[in-house]
Amino acid sequence: MALSFIINSVAVYFVNTYHAILDESMIGNVFNTDYAEATGFFSMKLVWYIILLGIIPSIYIFKAKIIHGTWKRFLTTSSVALLFILILIFANASNWLWIDKNSKVLGGLAMPWSYSVNAARYNIHEHQKNKKEILLPDATIADNEKSIIVLVIGESARRQNFSLYGYERNTNPLLSKIPNLFTFVATSDATYTTASVKSMLDYKSTRDLYELLPNYLYRSGVEVIWRTTNWGEPPIHIKNYETQKELVANCQGDRCKYEEVLLTGLKEEILASDKSKVLVVLHTSTSHGPQYSKKYPPQFETFKPVCNSVELGECSHQELINAYDNTIVYTDYFLSQVIENLKALTHYHSAMLYVSDHGESLGENNLYMHGVPLSIAPKEQYEIPFIVWVSDGSKELKPNKELSQHHVFHSVLNFLGIQSPIYNETMNIFREK
Repeated sequence: MALSFIINSVAVYFVNTYHAILDESMIGNVFNTDYAEATGFFSMKLVWYIILLGIIPSIYIFKAKIIHGTWKRFLTTSSVALLFILILIFANASNWLWIDKNSKVLGGLAMPWSYSVNAARYNIHEHQKNKKEILLPDATIADNEKSIIVLVIGESARRQNFSLYGYERNTNPLLSKIPNLFTFVATSDATYTTASVKSMLDYKSTRDLYELLPNYLYRSGVEVIWRTTNWGEPPIHIKNYETQKELVANCQGDRCKYEEVLLTGLKEEILASDKSKVLVVLHTSTSHGPQYSKKYPPQFETFKPVCNSVELGECSHQELINAYDNTIVYTDYFLSQVIENLKALTHYHSAMLYVSDHGESLGENNLYMHGVPLSIAPKEQYEIPFIVWVSDGSKELKPNKELSQHHVFHSVLNFLGIQSPIYNETMNIFREK
């Protein structure tokens, strides 16, 4: 406790003086600083913080008389305290979504949670970056035919709100008019991003860290481009990994704040490659709540009025649905632009796969967003779209009805003409013409 008070005093000093948020990235800065930089922050104000908020409470802690009570009293006191905490939690249920949205900031201000938990997170993630995957058997490229496939990973897109799947609202006005576009029924392997994205990139259902699709293809000589506006991705070990921040630097216009930033200079980057096989992964964040109305440009606000609050329970169900449906309308536009970009690459056989990571609850059964354990999750959180487009003259599709996220791995291998001992034809959606 004394040590916590002393560290707390230093942390609170930096929060109050520099308005620092002690999240994982800030803790990373602490671990990566040097002596000269650290001593540059020294001041008498810091000393007073340590004395008043650290040392004096520590002296009191050591001088305090410890009363050793009975187990009965301990259990009674603990039970009453736990009950009181639970009452407070449920009394503030209306604020859960706000807390969820601001959890990173709140966690970065709560002592000693901020530096203790985020220090652990930082070290775990640093360890994961260096964690060796279980390598898959070597793969070979079977031909020199120029082929490109784009995997668009959707975020929180539930199948039932796509008009391509029978939704009464026209949320897919553009995709519905595009030839060679196919839809399949699919379910996600999880209701949260980290696990479901890993499932898409795994060659089989497993909790082990096998070599993931982009890493495997990159090692096998395929040009791999990963662009993201999202997070929660498994370890990606490729050369061309580009975040939203990096892409915005080369983008102009208001739409750079939205998913379209992922298409900035993409054709040029593809054409600059000397590889005949190309995989592009676009990891989007379009339908992630709670601020659905902030996830699309104003001109895509097709359905009105919309919910603008982070406390989704305060909005009417219709306002919430309107805002969410507008994210699907924007997804429709974004995917149509991906297809137009592929059509412009006339020297390539091309295809696009759009698969959402998981679904989303919009107030059904008083549930919002996602993350309910899959075993008890409502269908809204795991029924996802699986949309495929292929260029003229490339490949046809098998008459599948239901797919899983694991179909992605083997379908990409097939389309790009990659031969591998772990290839599973039954998990491939394509067939030769």
